[in-house]
Amino acid sequence: MTAPSLRKLENDLEINKTTLHNWKKNRPKLFEFIIDSYKDKEMLKNNLNSLIQQKEILEKEISLTKERVPEDI
Repeated sequence: MTAPSLRKLENDLEINKTTLHNWKKNRPKLFEFIIDSYKDKEMLKNNLNSLIQQKEILEKEISLTKERVPEDI
């Protein structure tokens, strides 16, 4: 997990680089919380993508099984 770029933070938080640098220097806990939140968000996004892929695989397996098994059973 990598930390977001300053440009990304600027756009998402609608603040400028100077404010970010001031937070990093004067309010390190706030800055660290923001960075950790982005890392958590990235991890959750990766987990969600994995779940979506698993769902697609299961749906394919279900459809293949339905094709092989006769309906009148």
